[in-house]
Amino acid sequence: MIGRLRGTLLVKQPPSLVVDVGGVGYELEAPMSTFFDLPETGREISLFTHYAVKEDTAVLYGFLREAERSLFRSLQKVSGIGAKISLAVLSGVSTDEFARLIQLGDVAALTRIPGIGKKTAERMLVELRDRVDGLVSPMGTAGGGVPKDPVAEATVALQSLGYKPVEVTRMVRDAAAPGDRAEDIIRKALKASLR
Repeated sequence: MIGRLRGTLLVKQPPSLVVDVGGVGYELEAPMSTFFDLPETGREISLFTHYAVKEDTAVLYGFLREAERSLFRSLQKVSGIGAKISLAVLSGVSTDEFARLIQLGDVAALTRIPGIGKKTAERMLVELRDRVDGLVSPMGTAGGGVPKDPVAEATVALQSLGYKPVEVTRMVRDAAAPGDRAEDIIRKALKASLR
């Protein structure tokens, strides 16, 4: 199995790219999240890869970040989701944003991703709720940055205190009010859980 490639970027024409590794040109498919961060052609790159073999095809997928590859693999374990929809998800939202949507149970936001209908979004919530935890770092994002909003920050903080994702979703939903800071949401959620 091919797990990683490092070489010279020869071609980048979404959704395909070609990487020269020691004189061999590997053709890969990649999500737009990877394309946005690729260097100019002729530069060296390193990609995490996923090799998929089906009855009549073999495809190599490339990702700049391990979290993207992990999400790509997790998505395909959901019934009815294949590589095409998995790439669409990665092209539509970041891994940390996707994890947050799953943790919050936000079906409406998930259905705004191309190729995701209501039933598919609901299946994702059920089948991925426990798998997305590894995609979000303790700082709240897959990249280790600052969470995008107070709800996301409160969600991460409550999970780091040992609450399960299902509990956290309910706690944050009940506690959050417009204009609240993360600290306010956390304080109200913890106070409510002690009643």
